[in-house]
Amino acid sequence: MTEDVKNLDALKDWIGKTETIEDFISPTIIAGMSATLDRDDGAPEFGDAIPASWHWLFFNKAIRRSQLGIDGHPARGEFLPPVPLPSRLWAGSKVEILKPLEVGNKITRLSTINDVTIKEGRTGTLVFVEIDHQVSGNNGTAVTELQTIVYRGTAAQQSETPANKPQPKPLPEGALWSETVTPDTVLLFRYSALTFIGHRIHYDREYTVNEEGYPALLVHGPLTATMLLDLARRNLPNSEITGFNVRANGPLFDNASFFLYGKLNDSGSKVELWTVNHEGELSMSVTANIG
Repeated sequence: MTEDVKNLDALKDWIGKTETIEDFISPTIIAGMSATLDRDDGAPEFGDAIPASWHWLFFNKAIRRSQLGIDGHPARGEFLPPVPLPSRLWAGSKVEILKPLEVGNKITRLSTINDVTIKEGRTGTLVFVEIDHQVSGNNGTAVTELQTIVYRGTAAQQSETPANKPQPKPLPEGALWSETVTPDTVLLFRYSALTFIGHRIHYDREYTVNEEGYPALLVHGPLTATMLLDLARRNLPNSEITGFNVRANGPLFDNASFFLYGKLNDSGSKVELWTVNHEGELSMSVTANIG
């Protein structure tokens, strides 16, 4: 364990910290997301319910450029704890959709840091921050989300070797639907712009390769999850997603195609969705409840 993160007690002082952000579900943002996913949707109108996961397009604070960290994220130590590890990644979310959020709604998100934990992984120290989000619209609480963020050393600092490299997770079988995605810089730029995400690993190739040690730009985890849920929407147009769990297993990069898969479970009450990278390895799984 590195000396910088031995003092877990200091990081645990952030447990219970809250943050409230207000926003507005703009039809412009919704239209932009539809275009980014290459959907042939009509122009969004006030009162239209937004799709599952599209609440991620909102609540992104307009942090002044001088207050950003070197990675393009807001500097740590305000709402999020000042974890002294350079790489921040989204590990997954558990989302419940209680009521529809609609275009034109004024929305509020109350976020609370539930827990901060430290672990020794295969390749070094990991710090997990669990955040509870409560999203309210015009009719009260509409979406609840339990989000997990993981901090670690950069890819260049990871000590992964053939001996400690994990075995690939088994892939689900019996896909009913599939789609090939060939990511490019325009796709990543559009999603970063829609969400006002300044994280440089999604658009700054020189930084991503030379500073963080990745082979190419990373595809946003929430974008991948949204694409998976959109695969279900395209194939089950008369079903409604009422909740979903996301687990990120590994990164996807803009220098290779990846693959989306999905199927209904035996009872028809859930959808299983997953992504496979160009090497045939599982990179993300989503289980969605449908009604």
